Amino acid sequence: MFARLGIRFGSALIGIALGIVVSAAVLSGVSVTPVALVEATAVFWLVHIVVSFMALRVLVRQPSVSMAGLLAVASTVVSLIIVSLIISGLSIKGPMSYLGATLIIWATTAIGDVVGSRMIRARRQRDRRD
Repeated sequence: MFARLGIRFGSALIGIALGIVVSAAVLSGVSVTPVALVEATAVFWLVHIVVSFMALRVLVRQPSVSMAGLLAVASTVVSLIIVSLIISGLSIKGPMSYLGATLIIWATTAIGDVVGSRMIRARRQRDRRD
């Protein structure tokens, strides 16, 4: 159980960090310092969990796959705005930079979630064989 939790935690943090790094590398309006990357990753993860939880509890009565995807993008942009206001070493200039960074971070966290889920599934199958 703790291994699965660790895999999920690790894949989420790696996805967020990778998204911020790729955003800073690809988008001219996004910059981040190494220290801010660590801080922004941790704060983004916490804020994203809270925002996602609140959105699911308040806004959604009967969740669907499309609603979950929309909420994931919306909670990513809200989390990104909050993190950019809190972390001084993370700078995002302009609405197009926010949009691009949101989509990049959303995609990398989704990929991280898929990779984490596959790792957990492979671990379960390996444990069943042993």
